[in-house]
Amino acid sequence: MIRKTVANVEDALQGVEDGMTFMLGGFGLSGIPENAISELVRLNVKNLTCISNNAGVDDFGLGLLLQKKQIDKMVSSYVGENDEFERQMLSEELEVELIPQGTLAARCQAAQQGYPAMYTPAGYGTEVSQFKETREFDGKMYVLEKAFKADFAFVKAWKGDKAGNLIFKGTARNFNPLMCGAAKVTVVEVEELVEPGELDPNQIHIPGIFVQRIFEGKNYEKRIEKRTVRKVS
Repeated sequence: MIRKTVANVEDALQGVEDGMTFMLGGFGLSGIPENAISELVRLNVKNLTCISNNAGVDDFGLGLLLQKKQIDKMVSSYVGENDEFERQMLSEELEVELIPQGTLAARCQAAQQGYPAMYTPAGYGTEVSQFKETREFDGKMYVLEKAFKADFAFVKAWKGDKAGNLIFKGTARNFNPLMCGAAKVTVVEVEELVEPGELDPNQIHIPGIFVQRIFEGKNYEKRIEKRTVRKVS
């Protein structure tokens, strides 16, 4: 069996360099690869292109990379709760490609499955479709969207085994499964790493063939982007 387990996040991010393109799982702050992001901050790699649904918040998640001006381009579906992301975008310090959320997911999946591109009706007739090929199918217009090309995909899962098989939990599943196998190297951090055979095969969401490196993360904060609670009656 190919060895995929690495001892820590430092080993997992071997080969990361300036100017690379990264995919990062998560939705808001749910299911973000906290350990990988912290290591990217420590390594101080720069001129990055980051593909992620959004960019965390000012002081957490990808917001930490934005604060240090490590990101040159964000490919996202929305700005979210990150004031620094908004400021850098409006001042044109940061290049931003905003993509319909379903298209973002589909372009990840196309890369994962080996398709060079896919057609979608989303964005036809808007700025999204400018300078892109369009085509009619059965009387409906579609936009050709290319699969993403990334050097690393950083993914967070709940449980995994040393063969790379993964289980995601609740809403933290989001974009994470779609990014597995969608880059040259997929790095997964898990809350619990077990021996092969310990996971119920019927519960596995992603098989290990999509994973190159896996490690057990630590010190997860799991912040909530906007906490909403019921008033005491």
